[in-house]
Amino acid sequence: MLQRPLTSEYPEYYVPYVDLVPEGDLLTILSEDLKSTIVLFEGISDDEGHFRYAPNKWSIKEVLGHMTDTERIMSYRLLRIGRGDQTALAGFNENDFVEGSQINNQSINDILEDFVATRKATITLVKNMPTEAWGNKGNANNTEVTTRAIGYIIAGHAIHHKKIINERYLAAQK
Repeated sequence: MLQRPLTSEYPEYYVPYVDLVPEGDLLTILSEDLKSTIVLFEGISDDEGHFRYAPNKWSIKEVLGHMTDTERIMSYRLLRIGRGDQTALAGFNENDFVEGSQINNQSINDILEDFVATRKATITLVKNMPTEAWGNKGNANNTEVTTRAIGYIIAGHAIHHKKIINERYLAAQK
C-alpha cells in the first residue's frame, strides 16, 4: 500500500486537500470517490447545474468541469514526475480554464462522462506506476512535489469540491 506523503513532499497550499484523503489504499479511495461522484452528479439536473450559491462563484457545472481539468493536469504531472522527467511543469489559472471551457453549454451528463473517463485514466496510471517512482521529485508550478503527493492531491481535490457542492450548493437549494 502506498504511504501517505510527508508534508515536505508538497507545497503547503495542498495540505487541506491531502488532509481530506482518508486512510487506506489510494486506488481504493480513488475508485470509491469515483462512485460517489457519479451518484452526486447524476442527481443534479441541467437546470440545477447552472446554480451558483453566490454572485461570481462557479456554477455546479463549472465546479465539475474544474474538477476534471485539474485532475487531467495533475495526472499529467504525476505521469511526468513518475517517469523521472525533471522538466519544470507550468502552473495554470483555474479561472481561465473554467471561462475558456464554456462548460455551462454542456449537459451535466456530458461533463460527468468526461470526469469519469479522466478518473478512470488516473486510476490506470496510479495502478501501473512502478513502486520506486512514487518517491520521485519534480517541479510543478515553481514548487517541488513528489509523485506520491500528486496522487493524494488528486484524491483530496475531488473530495474538497464535492464537500463544497454538498454544503454550499445543494444545501442552499433546499
